[in-house]
Amino acid sequence: MTENTNLPATTGTEEYKKALDGISLQTRAAMLLMSVGEQDAAEVLKHLGPKEVQRVGTAMSTIPEVKQVQIEGVVRLFLEEVGGQTSLGVGANDYIRNMLTKALGEDKAAGLIDRILLGGNTTGLDTLKWMEPRAVADIIRNEHPQIQTIVLAYLEPDQAGEILAQFPDKVRLDIVMRVAALESVQPAALQELNSILEKQFSASAGTQSQTLGGVKTAAEIMNFLESGIETEIMDGIKEVDEDLATEIADLMFVFDNLIDVDDRGIQALLREVSTDSLKIALRGSDAELSEKILGNMSKRAAEILKDDMDAMGPVKISDVEVAQKEILTIARRMSDSGELALGGAGGEAML
Repeated sequence: MTENTNLPATTGTEEYKKALDGISLQTRAAMLLMSVGEQDAAEVLKHLGPKEVQRVGTAMSTIPEVKQVQIEGVVRLFLEEVGGQTSLGVGANDYIRNMLTKALGEDKAAGLIDRILLGGNTTGLDTLKWMEPRAVADIIRNEHPQIQTIVLAYLEPDQAGEILAQFPDKVRLDIVMRVAALESVQPAALQELNSILEKQFSASAGTQSQTLGGVKTAAEIMNFLESGIETEIMDGIKEVDEDLATEIADLMFVFDNLIDVDDRGIQALLREVSTDSLKIALRGSDAELSEKILGNMSKRAAEILKDDMDAMGPVKISDVEVAQKEILTIARRMSDSGELALGGAGGEAML
């Protein structure tokens, strides 16, 4: 793809929107970045967080064949949207090196990634956000449980969940209960933690006190665990503190809680979810939720989805869980950005 600055004046916003119909926001972002050139893309990516870069990088590595009018539409609609804004917040992640290489080629991707990584000023804790969960687990495995707790409370819940899965059952239980009991971290504790991590990375120590942990954080981490691990930990917590187990369970958001999302939110979610994930996820969902989701699709799309589900054959429970967690991850991201309101357990009431 090449940058095109000569957008035809005869093509209007509605035509561009129609040309981009069905293309997800992540794919549009990927198209835009691949259109502006390597240098500018690197500057944009410097301001994104790890998860955002993962999503955009994945889209870049799997971007389909696109028409010229779609590229023009992405650029034009982007300019219209940010025309009244004064700044953008957009960064990068070592985790997607392979995906960027697929999208841009080894030489271009290497230069892009190098500029992204050299542009960041991360502390020891922030550096962990860019690492594979197994690597983080290895770094903190022999540290004091409270250090492990602070690390998991500091990281994003999905990454923390993957890290927690690397530990033995008893350690998982202890850490989740410590996260739930954690309220804040003093500057001295963060300084100590950053000093430990500086032995692995040449990072500067942070001194600002932060509020970390709590029951809600514990519930968010639990949301990203595999069902078997989640059940083991919840059973362990119940044996020690039944009230805490109930409080965590009440704050967890599971797939069937999507029944409490309003129709507009469901429609917004469907625009971001792949059909393949949806048809697998619905195989393990409540019938009422399936009807709600199908009712928010066009008649033709609902019929195609039902036909696809009928023709699928047996599906592994683990595959259903993976698909449902993928959709929940998208729903939580959209909730955080205000695109939809999650209802049910853990959801915030709306007036």
